[in-house]
Amino acid sequence: MYPLGNHCIMSSQFKFFSLAALVFYSSVFLYCSQPSSLPNVNDPISLSGSTMGTYYKVTVAELPPSIHPDELKAAIDRLLEKTNAQMSTYISDSELSRFNQYRKTDWFPVSSETALVVEEALNIHQLTEEAFDITVGPLVNLWGFGPSGGKGTILSQEKINSTLKKVGSHHLQSRFTPPSLKKDIVDLYLDLSGIAKGFGVDHISAYLVSIGINDFLVDIGGEMKARGHKNDGMLWKIAIERPVIDKQEIQKVITLNNKAIATSGDYRNYFDKDGQRYSHEINPKTGQPVQHRLASVTVLAPSCMRADALATAFMVLGPQKGYQLAERERLPVLFIIKGADGFFEKATPEFNKNIHSKG
Repeated sequence: MYPLGNHCIMSSQFKFFSLAALVFYSSVFLYCSQPSSLPNVNDPISLSGSTMGTYYKVTVAELPPSIHPDELKAAIDRLLEKTNAQMSTYISDSELSRFNQYRKTDWFPVSSETALVVEEALNIHQLTEEAFDITVGPLVNLWGFGPSGGKGTILSQEKINSTLKKVGSHHLQSRFTPPSLKKDIVDLYLDLSGIAKGFGVDHISAYLVSIGINDFLVDIGGEMKARGHKNDGMLWKIAIERPVIDKQEIQKVITLNNKAIATSGDYRNYFDKDGQRYSHEINPKTGQPVQHRLASVTVLAPSCMRADALATAFMVLGPQKGYQLAERERLPVLFIIKGADGFFEKATPEFNKNIHSKG
């Protein structure tokens, strides 16, 4: 998301833990300064920093007098540092990296947080007919959309088929007692970039509630969760970005009431070859970049990690299969689809029930 006055525009392509991530973020948020001393009780507080290869921003409508903003920021930073140490593929000794490097097929101990995220990823994998798959990393890297780059080459089916043998969440198990992960092929590679940012939003949100802060907006790289009201008593307004290249335009402004929101799209990370666009979203079943008319998808959910994962899954499924699944499961989803004369929206009934649109 990028901010605009009282609105935050959701941008879809802040992919997790990428040290080279492009942060497409405006600085005109309504509350853009961080106080250096204790504020008045009714002053809004905005805290920001860097995490997971992108930015975070936490806006608190009203800070309790006993809590100093510097102390709150330090606590948030510690939470995010812990999440990185657990789930980053860019930290060589993180829990996830050590599991990826593990060359055995017995249970591997992890934290309860990592087990929780993997378990939710497996649940979304089943719900979305395997469209969301946290083992798809080798295919993403093969097509040049990973950290080493190299995108722009059309791959042979032989290379794709060889890599597909290393992909599939059916090779993965998780458990909570004790928290552990298990793989049945030693070179299985997990990448939580499609869900862990959302977990970070949820983690911060839960912490804020635990210390008595109930009116806030948490944003990590465009994935958000809103609770309560702004300091003026109004609900939080979020602007969904129009999926156009090299511009920041508003597609739709919505009011968010105690919900998380996430958007995914194909308009920031892709390459063109012989008149064909190849998206960074890879179908884990075929090994090919998705090719359809769905430009972006926005999902509302109780938890941000669920919204985050579902948004990725719907981009893989496309406008027809994605909408059918969202409607069948009664999920609040907005699809923005490329048409002959521009973009058009297709929202599920549940999406329209959950938001108050404006603009």
